[in-house]
Amino acid sequence: MDQQATKAVSIERGAKAATGLVSTAEHTELPKLFTNHRDPLKLSGALDKFESFDVTPVIGREFVNVDLAYLLRAPNSDELIRDLAITSMFAPRRPWTFHVPGDANITTVSRRGVAFFRKQDNLTDNLQKELVQRLGEQSGKPATSQLHIHPVNNAAREHGSKDDEISVVSSQQAKKLFSGRYASFGFGTKRQSLKDQWHSDITFEPIPSDYTLLRLTQLPKTGGDTLWASGYELYDRISPTLQHFLDTLTANYAQPQFNQTARENNFSIYSAERGAPENVGEALEAVHPVIRTNPVTGWKSVFAVGQHVERIHGLSETESRHFLDWFTNLIVENHDLQVRLKWRNVNDVAIWDNRSVYHAATPDYAFEEGLGERSGVRAVSLGEKPYFDPQSTGRREGLEKEKQGGAFCPP
Repeated sequence: MDQQATKAVSIERGAKAATGLVSTAEHTELPKLFTNHRDPLKLSGALDKFESFDVTPVIGREFVNVDLAYLLRAPNSDELIRDLAITSMFAPRRPWTFHVPGDANITTVSRRGVAFFRKQDNLTDNLQKELVQRLGEQSGKPATSQLHIHPVNNAAREHGSKDDEISVVSSQQAKKLFSGRYASFGFGTKRQSLKDQWHSDITFEPIPSDYTLLRLTQLPKTGGDTLWASGYELYDRISPTLQHFLDTLTANYAQPQFNQTARENNFSIYSAERGAPENVGEALEAVHPVIRTNPVTGWKSVFAVGQHVERIHGLSETESRHFLDWFTNLIVENHDLQVRLKWRNVNDVAIWDNRSVYHAATPDYAFEEGLGERSGVRAVSLGEKPYFDPQSTGRREGLEKEKQGGAFCPP
């Protein structure tokens, strides 16, 4: 099947999966950011036979001996993929049963943010693309949201894939393209902070990512771990008065460094459609809320974190910078809201939800001689336009309501 035909099938599949979306009134304080309610996503139990465990109390779940390629071709593939999409945010930790008015008894689960799978030797680039796209489709993303094409890290690059929808995450390519940023990465350097590594993928796009799937294909002898942090937990650690203020704010998300990199290396930004009709042009910037509601969980997360956030609207430059730095410092100073993956094998896989999770690679292998390079392949699914739902709750409040017999999602 050619690429256009594949996309047509994908759009049709996504439209069917998105029927759970119910449009509601526009948030009056954020007139351009629409709110949507989604019918509760319920686990079918298709993944129950697979062993898994929570990596930390707050974030991260690892599946044991699961072949992702099998999930794609199993007779009940749609059920498996849909449950995986839910489980990458909803992993069983402490089950309890409660009643949702007008519905059957269901078992609630704790939302996990990122899921890990070891040694996925059967997962090809094409299967990786299919999996991450279907994760979004089965959890109800818009039919027009496909796979992202990176404005810089695409098939035109020296160390890139031949497929624009696969980004090669390469330490060699990063050092070549972003020489200024990586100037202090080298043998014998004395770098004192790596906190600027934290980010969520492609938040500079009008339609950013829901899921990312990363598979490492080359490992250094040691080092190169990746860390993730929970945006849910970050929000819950802010005082209620300040939460209410932040709920009303929007920010400018941008990545001018990519334009600078293109100029310095004599190539053009990929300006055609980058996986969604809205993601076009060379101006890599968008307006999104500071606090974002995850449409699957109905929980609030601090979204304005990391490399792609430029300025909070309505604040002075000093005030904006204070909040943005403070968000990052909360991550750095609270390691109990983080999870760390040590990549043990070629083809280890991580899948995460960019709407509520941040991540940072660890370039420690670049500081010591002879440890080798790090490389992998990444496929990024596009989701919905970020929005804030004033009826949404924080994670801890949502879990408490569920334990007390409340609704699975906000009304």
